Amino acid sequence: MILWPKRAASDEAVNAQDDYCRQVAEGVHGVEALFDEQLRLLWISPSIERVTGYAPADCLVAQDLFALIVHESDRAHCTRAVAQLAADGLPQDFELRFVRRDGETAWVASHWRRVDSGGHWRLRLSAEDIQARKQTEYKLLETVTELRRAQALREHYLLRSNDERQRLAALLNLIRLGILFMDQDKRVLYYNRAMLEIWGYPPDAHLIGTRESVVQETVRPQLADPDAYFAHVAEVVERRQGVSDAFEFRLVDGRIVTDRSAVVEGSVEGHGIGRVWIYEDVTEARRISARLVEMAERDPLTNLYNRRRFHEELERTLADASRRGHAVGLLGIDLDGFKPINDAFGHQAGDEVLVRLAERVSRIVRRHEMFFRIGGDEFAMLVPDAQIDELAELAGRLRETVAGLRFCFEGKDAGVTASIGIAVFPDNGLDAEALIAAADEAMYRSKSEGRNRWTLSARTAGESARMRASSSDEPDSREE
Repeated sequence: MILWPKRAASDEAVNAQDDYCRQVAEGVHGVEALFDEQLRLLWISPSIERVTGYAPADCLVAQDLFALIVHESDRAHCTRAVAQLAADGLPQDFELRFVRRDGETAWVASHWRRVDSGGHWRLRLSAEDIQARKQTEYKLLETVTELRRAQALREHYLLRSNDERQRLAALLNLIRLGILFMDQDKRVLYYNRAMLEIWGYPPDAHLIGTRESVVQETVRPQLADPDAYFAHVAEVVERRQGVSDAFEFRLVDGRIVTDRSAVVEGSVEGHGIGRVWIYEDVTEARRISARLVEMAERDPLTNLYNRRRFHEELERTLADASRRGHAVGLLGIDLDGFKPINDAFGHQAGDEVLVRLAERVSRIVRRHEMFFRIGGDEFAMLVPDAQIDELAELAGRLRETVAGLRFCFEGKDAGVTASIGIAVFPDNGLDAEALIAAADEAMYRSKSEGRNRWTLSARTAGESARMRASSSDEPDSREE
């Protein structure tokens, strides 16, 4: 019921007036509403439920009708316009969106008027549903946009001769770098065959005119870490630098690709006409590089880390242990009986001993331990965060493993044993050279005391320097 101001009238007249208003309201196709001077809703037609899904009762109890049914993008403008109407009485007509109960939007044409009556005034809203018209406008606008884009593409290609286009396309399709050119509207203007191959598109894929966002969604499944890659793309585009630095990323099939990008300047200085992206598949180059690194730090016969990697790891491990206050164990290993096998059965037999020994010992090496071949029949094992009892147990396992290897050359049984020296940082040496000398000295004693055994270095860190200076004069009791 409309809340009219009090006036002298009979009950029959009031009832007749209410009945008449109710009949009019129920027949209204659009939305009609009445607000008081404080913009509080007094009455709204039942048709509001057809347009928004909210019943009139829902609207009447709402603390803020605008917050309930007006789309947040239109709410501020609507509030300002109604406030202006309340202030100056001038009619306000504009389009806005209602938010339906189900979350969908409905466009309406709203007409706001101030109605004066008996010394009071009210605000009247009349709203027409124009959703169908808006949808038609959007479709028409999209059609016009598509036509304009198609026309722009045709005009662009007409500016170039067919022969030049064919020569350029042939050249770009021969190179192994993927090329993608995006125009100022972030649509694909050109790409070559290598670009399709790198990104996993079929050879007959047609991308001309495709939006950048669509391209990103189609390549997303190919990327090992799509979020990181698209963040890189956004950063490059935002910086607008001359030529971006090479960025390396991985695809889900294991390939490694790099990209570079640059803004393409137009005839007017400072006005870019688009952006070009260059992609290169560097998988094979990275594989070769990794192989070269591996060859530089691994023994080609046993595939164990070599002397060079040993010294690098020892320095790094000692530096880390010094910072953390941890101990480091170093085992120097020299084979007993290897030279007689080499002399009696040749180098091929000696190589077989070394290969089998490396395979067998590698099986007992734990994850944090590193096993090296540092030359001839000399090996070393580096153990971070080591304790004396653990090193002794490891040396025992190494000795037993080596002694358990049996060979048969030219019908004759053969075998080797291991003499092992153990040194511990910082007890036996404070640097790499001192620790190696201590392990070497302990290994000498293992050989001199009967071989096939392990010995713990007796040196202290304080005397390592003096012992190191005199060790060059000691006779070498190891077998060659």
